[in-house]
Amino acid sequence: MISEIRLTSSNKADGSQKEHVFQDASADFNQKGYEVSRAIDGKAETGWAIYPETGKPHSATFTLSEPLNLPGGGVLTFTIEQNFGVGATLGKFRISATSSPIPPQASPEVLAAIKTPVAQRTEAQKKKVAEFHKQNGGTAAAAAKAKLEEATKAKAAHERSIDSTMVMKERPEPRVANVLIRGQYDQLGEAVQRGLPAALPPLAAGAPQNRLGLAQWIVSPENPLTARVWVNRAWESFFGTGIVKSSENFGSQSEWPSHPELLDWLAAEFMAPSLGTTVAGRPAQNWDMKALQKLIVMSATYRQSAKVTPDLLAKDPDNRLLARGPRFRLSGEVLRDSALAVSGLLSEKIGGPSVRPYMPKGVWDETSVYGDLLKYQSGKGEDLYRRTLYTIWKRTAAPPTSLLFDAPNREVCSVKRSRTNTPMQGLALLNEITYVEAARKLAEGMIQQGGSTPKDRIVWAFRRVTARSPQPPEVEILLAGLEKQMARYSAHPDAAQELLSFGESKSPETIPPRELAAYTVSANVLLNMDEFVSR
Repeated sequence: MISEIRLTSSNKADGSQKEHVFQDASADFNQKGYEVSRAIDGKAETGWAIYPETGKPHSATFTLSEPLNLPGGGVLTFTIEQNFGVGATLGKFRISATSSPIPPQASPEVLAAIKTPVAQRTEAQKKKVAEFHKQNGGTAAAAAKAKLEEATKAKAAHERSIDSTMVMKERPEPRVANVLIRGQYDQLGEAVQRGLPAALPPLAAGAPQNRLGLAQWIVSPENPLTARVWVNRAWESFFGTGIVKSSENFGSQSEWPSHPELLDWLAAEFMAPSLGTTVAGRPAQNWDMKALQKLIVMSATYRQSAKVTPDLLAKDPDNRLLARGPRFRLSGEVLRDSALAVSGLLSEKIGGPSVRPYMPKGVWDETSVYGDLLKYQSGKGEDLYRRTLYTIWKRTAAPPTSLLFDAPNREVCSVKRSRTNTPMQGLALLNEITYVEAARKLAEGMIQQGGSTPKDRIVWAFRRVTARSPQPPEVEILLAGLEKQMARYSAHPDAAQELLSFGESKSPETIPPRELAAYTVSANVLLNMDEFVSR
């Protein structure tokens, strides 16, 4: 590609130099987007190219903006700047000058058409002249075209930056719906009209019989179902079990609420707050999820001790009477986010496209029908430590660690998750790369921020992970383990380097590898404690 053509002249008498400006350019062939006029636009990133007509002779004509008067003994200097790839440079070239107003590359047919008076030109001649002018237009036309292209690109980029949402439009006339006789799609019975279950309140007077009317009815204060379902799910996320245990089923076959009055009061408070609850210093609004969560976590029921006595365990093994605080294993997503948070790795960025954290080799690739084209490539930098909410999910190749902790495979809708405890979960917390890296970063914090003695560092990490101070026996166990690991890695420095190689984040060079490795194992123990993996 020829990016720029320059012409300067020098005066032998006084040694002065002058740069001459080209006002027009034309060529016998132009690659789309690389017209010859771009070789005189003053931009190094644009220029004239001829692909796919490479390897063939081509010519271009450059017209000066003013006549060239060269004094005797003067020297003309042509500069050809190139921005080319392999094999795309000039082979041979020749420079000649002419005063002819007609570009020499015009074909005989074009020359004949130009010499023919306009009124006498045939339609074919007019077309040839117009096409020649289009291909060899002046700088003004090329500049206008380039400006239009830049504006088009800017418009497209702006439109891509705007969030969009799908908007439904009602049909002028509702689609006819029929009862299917014995469920056969081609056996139509009587037509049925839109309506609501008779057991529930009807639409408000004047409400439209369409999606808008249904949406208004769903959040209507007269509808008892929606708010109850939402507050029950919120309760389940904090207590492990909903007030209605069968949170996936609020129908006639559902379980009866353990505290019906509490469910009703929470639903009413959710729809129209009466306690003056505030979130971030502002009054709670109707249907405010944050206000509902704040209301639950600040209640005496939630804040009571989770310690269970033999008597309570015998009377209420599932804590349905709420005589103690909740205690259950966290979900896989919350576990990963918690490990990243206490280690200092968690990214606080909100929004954006899905990211690709670490994944074992082959899990994604085995299910790809496109082979190497769609192989899984882990992200870099911040993308590795975003909240699990942003992890890209392929239904046939879900993140294995999430599945180990009972995450649904998303092949079917799942309102309520199962909760299991298996040895594979412990192996994942001990060995999965995210948790090992989180343990290493937590170990760095122990050494750099936890204090000057091993005991102080152990206490600092224990409080960060569990939000309480450790008991003396716990400290003794952790210190004994730390000393054992320190001796091990002192004797096997290669093992220390291998442990510290997990993860993309870098370790500070100021910390000896054996020391960091020993503290990493201690941090890994803390991240595997029952107190950390359970609410």
